[in-house]
Amino acid sequence: MPRNNTGRYSVTPKYLMTRGQALSFPASFFNGLKKDDVYGVVIDIPLSDDILTTMVCFINGAANLYFNNGGEYSGASTRYVNLVHTTRALVSNAGQLLPKSEKTTKFDIPTDRSNYVFLLTKGGVYKSVIRQGYIPENEPEKRTVYVLYQRVMSEIRSCQLKDEAENRK
Repeated sequence: MPRNNTGRYSVTPKYLMTRGQALSFPASFFNGLKKDDVYGVVIDIPLSDDILTTMVCFINGAANLYFNNGGEYSGASTRYVNLVHTTRALVSNAGQLLPKSEKTTKFDIPTDRSNYVFLLTKGGVYKSVIRQGYIPENEPEKRTVYVLYQRVMSEIRSCQLKDEAENRK
């Protein structure tokens, strides 16, 4: 599904639905949250000119991937404790990005290689953009969150490989 002539990624209805559900996941699912506590992080990550993935992470350790072509990888956090720990670390530390984020009600999809990071709080959804490549030294919050979500992505890949090995048995 290559990007169309407007530079936008082609997406399936399934992708739009799952991404939309993630971005509107209610805070009431989690107990004891204050207004600005981050309970979820939704990150749009362009992987190539035609593949866009959205990684969805919650404070309970759940982490799922959704692809613009309708594919997904979900449920691994019920089987792999390392993924739960890595995801919790990301979501627990994502609040440091709030001051560098803008409150939003618009959830556009990247048209370039930028990563869109949406922080879910009881007080609303906040957006930050992390451009691919060099992250300036004066933005340590972005660097930290970027490193943490790359760790989650790596852990998800490890889970996928374990699943594939198990399925071959």
